[in-house]
Order: sequence, then C-alpha cells, then structure tokens
Amino acid sequence: MGKKHGGDDDPKAVVRKLIKSGKVKKKCCKSKPRCKKCPVLALKKAKADIAKAA
Repeated sequence: MGKKHGGDDDPKAVVRKLIKSGKVKKKCCKSKPRCKKCPVLALKKAKADIAKAA
C-alpha cells in the first residue's frame, strides 16, 4: 500500500512541496546573499534536517 503521510525522506520532494505552496521560488535569482525564498537554500536546509533526523 502507498504512504499517506511522511514522504519527507527525499529533500527534493520537500523543496518541491514548498515550491508548490509558494513558500520557495522556482528559480534561484543568484544574488550574493541568498534571499529567504531561495530554492538552493531550501534544498540545503532540507538535506540538513533529514540528516539530523536520521
């Protein structure tokens, strides 16, 4: 059977969900100090969170 909740084991899936909800932009604007809606930062943070949880 499929999972209902808890599909947060893949950092890309987490960021994809944030993009769909409008919390993160689709493309990085490549500004030097990364903006708070940056997908690059979101992916880095998601990887760190998953590594910390494991």
